[in-house]
Amino acid sequence: MGVAGSGKTTVAKLLAKRLAWPYAEGDDFHPEANVEKMAAGTPLEDEDRWPWLRAVAEWMSAQAADGRSSIVTCSALRRAYRDVLRDANGTVRFAHLAGDRDLVGERIGFRRGHFMPSSLLDSQYETLEDLGDDEDGLVVDIADEPEQIAESIVQGLELRSRNG
Repeated sequence: MGVAGSGKTTVAKLLAKRLAWPYAEGDDFHPEANVEKMAAGTPLEDEDRWPWLRAVAEWMSAQAADGRSSIVTCSALRRAYRDVLRDANGTVRFAHLAGDRDLVGERIGFRRGHFMPSSLLDSQYETLEDLGDDEDGLVVDIADEPEQIAESIVQGLELRSRNG
């Protein structure tokens, strides 16, 4: 979880490869109307997010039903959004990729072909609610290299590969 540009996709792909777990890009679950809204520079409202979050949770439940741990990227900025994800079957844990707003803004400036414009970053930080002490997860600093971030997540959440 984390704001746009925090490295969710990069780190998730590293984790999926290392752990041999199925991976899904949360952005792929957005309805076209959400994508168009964000591409136009309009922040999503909760009414836009609920169906998207439920679709992500359904994918997670399907993986759990097939006996698979999985990885999915999702901003999950508010506790209420994470509550929807926690409704998925299985154990849902979060790795919050957190960091300096200027660093994230710089990273977004280098991205190409993504519908999320840098103009929405401030609204993401305004929406962001840190993980609560009672939420299963950890916070990882995005200033580290992606491989180190992935290692911190594996160690911090005590994750195990499907292959061993």
